[in-house]
Amino acid sequence: MTSYKAAPIERIAVQGQAIAYKRVGKPGASPILFLNHLAANLDGCDPLIIDTLAQHFEVYCFDYPGIGRSEGKAPLSIEAMASATIGFVRALGLEHIHLLGLSLGGFVAQAILQEAPTLVESVILAGTGPAGDRGIARVPRITFYDMLRGALTASDVRLYLFFPQTSAARARGKDFIQRSKSSQDKPTTLPSFLRQLRAVVAWAKAPQQDFAGTQHRVWVVNGDKDRMVPTQGSYALAERLPNATLTIYKGAGHGAIFQEAELFTQQAIAFYKANDPLYSSNKD
Repeated sequence: MTSYKAAPIERIAVQGQAIAYKRVGKPGASPILFLNHLAANLDGCDPLIIDTLAQHFEVYCFDYPGIGRSEGKAPLSIEAMASATIGFVRALGLEHIHLLGLSLGGFVAQAILQEAPTLVESVILAGTGPAGDRGIARVPRITFYDMLRGALTASDVRLYLFFPQTSAARARGKDFIQRSKSSQDKPTTLPSFLRQLRAVVAWAKAPQQDFAGTQHRVWVVNGDKDRMVPTQGSYALAERLPNATLTIYKGAGHGAIFQEAELFTQQAIAFYKANDPLYSSNKD
């Protein structure tokens, strides 16, 4: 099986614009779509997580419009990102997908659940929060502050954004940064980053979504020390989604799934298999 880092960047036309993506995994298996975080391109995906999931599923990672090697402008709303993502999935010819949404990607996953529920099998929402969570409006301030800290200490900004400043968490953070080092994709431009930030703030100010009729199985996961998207939002999500379960990793922050990558992937595989028609049918 081709590893994530060795996989080529492919492109597909979606509404007249080329969208860049990678795919790895088990041929004929059900697809998982990874929805990335703020400003992240294909180089920002965690190979440990993607390659482990790919032993059981076919995993797709992609650049949102205006990010990395994808054409177009970065959408100014989460709903527009969701629509573009749905167009990407349909252009690939996929009829059903599992979603793994991290941070901003978790916002997009929630919007997809509202816009195209029949497209979705199950959802993992990691390090994310619900529409209308005013705490999310702090994301620009925290991001710029941590960017300054990273510049002053010559450190990768993700060490501050994703991980608590304990020795154990920083060690795990450095492991993540080391394994995710890559330069295949184009860096995110400042204009695209700022447009995504506007979408994040709009999400924080948006009305709460009504999930009363949502029957999908959802796993909400976060760290207990998430500065970026307050951990309390994960509790709120789990309460609002009728078939949600919640896991909070102690001592972890916004990048909890990176900090606890081995544990997270094993739990994620079990979750997806329990909610996947192909694996369910094999049990019969």
